[in-house]
Amino acid sequence: MMPMRAPRTWAQDLWGSPWRAAFSLVVLALAAWALAHLLPWAVLQATWAPDAATCRAHREGACWGVVAEKWRPLLFGRYPFEAQWRPAVAGLLLMAMTLGSAWPRVWRWWLAPLWLAVLLTAGLLMGGGLGLPHVPTGQWGGLPLTIVLAVLGVALAFPLGLALALGRRSDWPVVRTLCASYIELVRGVPLISVLFMATFLLPLLWPVGAQPDVLLRVIVGLSLFIAAYLAEVIRGGLQAVPGGQVDAARALGFTRWGVQRHIVLPQALRMVVPALTNNVLGALKDTSLVTVVGLFELTGALSLALGGDPVWRPFYLEAYLFIALIYWVLCFGLARYSLWLEGYLRREHAI
Repeated sequence: MMPMRAPRTWAQDLWGSPWRAAFSLVVLALAAWALAHLLPWAVLQATWAPDAATCRAHREGACWGVVAEKWRPLLFGRYPFEAQWRPAVAGLLLMAMTLGSAWPRVWRWWLAPLWLAVLLTAGLLMGGGLGLPHVPTGQWGGLPLTIVLAVLGVALAFPLGLALALGRRSDWPVVRTLCASYIELVRGVPLISVLFMATFLLPLLWPVGAQPDVLLRVIVGLSLFIAAYLAEVIRGGLQAVPGGQVDAARALGFTRWGVQRHIVLPQALRMVVPALTNNVLGALKDTSLVTVVGLFELTGALSLALGGDPVWRPFYLEAYLFIALIYWVLCFGLARYSLWLEGYLRREHAI
């Protein structure tokens, strides 16, 4: 048996050889140069008060006052000012439910009805009902809309993607052809075209006055698009499971669905956690494209907040950096959770 290699340390990665040391010194020098130029602009000479005149007088530093002045329209878009507590509570509920569902030990049957209750509560808060005034979906926006689109888009896309992946490996030629055709067709067009078709072409197929809401159409289009990419990721995991395990399970009396449920799918999904996370991150960032069909999520809310205000319009850069920071926090959290989940599943299923 070959001896196990000791794990590398960060010092070995940075300074383990002359080439590594030279490259590390170059990177550190570039980082120090960038920090020396960024720190005065972003912190030392920045303006923090929401005073546009002071910002214009001190252009050598950043104007973070635009965030202090415009944080409500940046985070909530066109939602009525006096009712913005409703999308705030709805967004917090969805984020809390997402974080709570991330712990594998709570993956039980009661999680699905709990999610349904949270989604209904969030919908009532944002849309109105039970005594709350009605707010049309056209006025939803900002961070809560981004969270709603990402959560619902991925939640609806995952079971469809799983079905497409299984269908593409089906023994029935018709099912296999239909699933493969759908996947290749959707993966061959950009998301913007899918959103345009769902928003403008789909209503033409419905009777006049009975068209579904634009937010519903966008969620459906987004889910159908994400499902095609998830299907290929899941199919890769299914192909990685040795065929001998399937034959052994069938010989032991497992049904076809029992083999998939108890043997193939647990291993396949565990192996593709990094790729699934990558698709979820892409879906979160792709929600910014719904601006082109009239829904103003986080990036669209920025255009609304500054586009019609000539006083604060020159400070677009600081506002975009604020939005970028929100996206980075969300994406970094998902990436770190993916690493943790990989380690947890590896330990739980270690032999």
